[in-house]
Amino acid sequence: MPAFKHREYPEEVLLHLEGLVPCRESQVSTLLSIFGERQHFTFPSLFVYGHTSSGKTYVMQTLLKTLELPHMFVNCKECFTSRLLLEEVLKQLQCLSSSEEDPGPASCDTFNDFVRLFKQGTMTPSLQNQTIYIVLDNAEQLREMEANILPGFLRLQELTDRNVTVILLSDIVWELLRPNTGCLEPVPLYFPDYSIGHLQKILSHDHPPEYSFDFYAAYINILLGVFYPVCRDLKELRHLAVLNFPKYCEPVIQGEANERDTRRLWKNIESHLKKAMQTVYLREISSSQWAQLQADGESGQLKGLSAHAHVELPYYSKFILIAAYLASYNPARTDKRFFLKHHGTAKKKNQKKHEKTSSHLLGPKAFPLDRLLAILHSIIDYRVAPTANIFSQITSLVTLQLLTLVGHDDLLTGPRYKCNVSLDFIRGISRTVNFDIIKYLYDFL
Repeated sequence: MPAFKHREYPEEVLLHLEGLVPCRESQVSTLLSIFGERQHFTFPSLFVYGHTSSGKTYVMQTLLKTLELPHMFVNCKECFTSRLLLEEVLKQLQCLSSSEEDPGPASCDTFNDFVRLFKQGTMTPSLQNQTIYIVLDNAEQLREMEANILPGFLRLQELTDRNVTVILLSDIVWELLRPNTGCLEPVPLYFPDYSIGHLQKILSHDHPPEYSFDFYAAYINILLGVFYPVCRDLKELRHLAVLNFPKYCEPVIQGEANERDTRRLWKNIESHLKKAMQTVYLREISSSQWAQLQADGESGQLKGLSAHAHVELPYYSKFILIAAYLASYNPARTDKRFFLKHHGTAKKKNQKKHEKTSSHLLGPKAFPLDRLLAILHSIIDYRVAPTANIFSQITSLVTLQLLTLVGHDDLLTGPRYKCNVSLDFIRGISRTVNFDIIKYLYDFL
């Protein structure tokens, strides 16, 4: 029995649509009810939201293309200014209303010009008797544009007196996008995250034709058992499934096991999945390099894989990271001992010696920005001014997750950071700049 029913569209089209959007039947049924028939006026605006990789963009594109509804699809990250956004919408509108494949560029400086040109573009008879859909993907970027852009799109049906619906796709909730000046409220539609059962069903449909569905489904079940606790992103899981499947098939290809010998297949791939789990989202090496590593075995393993070892850093960023590591793992009271040339002799105290606790066992400590800069100036042979270039490199290290910004709300003390890298990694970085970091670590005295 078909999941979708709509008198406007043939049953075979709806059955085809059902096969294209698995595990999103509820959301597609809601959208079909909102869209109604082609010639009917629908809601002026629709706000579709949900976490990344929950199927919002794919479902909307598939629905509009399969039902052959006139639409314009614009990514707000690519069209990052209001002029680029408005001109891209008008350009796609010209493609709908004109037989020319590449119409001339439409110049649009203000939203008033956009409304006027949009009304002219929809005078085509083929567009007058049906709803036109404008889909704005990554709609949270509209907050960075002029204040009238978002309210204008939400009231576009009223301003143009045309049968047009604006659909906003976003990763954030409407409360974070709503303008402070007020606007026409869109109809919200939530896309929940895929459950593990949904991911199993979707990924199992990608099985290669030379293998059975049950064999690939068993592989996906193993894959999700390893990666689902740390990754729910469908795109990333699909990439990992394609990347590791050749290793899973090795015993079958070599005749050492059959497709039903799940235990032997799991033993063959277990170590490789654990290595791949350490590199989720990082893309430290390409897919071809990863395949080569699997083919070469342990002897071909790149040193430092999944420990950021292949991150190429600028010269000063390496010293900043070294200074951050020293600030995280050395007590602040030892800075004078390590970084002052003439710090004097330590006074003897008739106190009981306390047992020294390893900072590497306790983990990294937070440190202020001024201490980081002080250590940086001490370990570099020549003077480095605290310019915007240095501060931007610190921000880049935070973006790369090599440093963590712990707190930045205190205006008196400034931001505080933690260093996230391991000892082996920082020693590798230190060797590239001929710096012996072990001599400056309190734990190795």
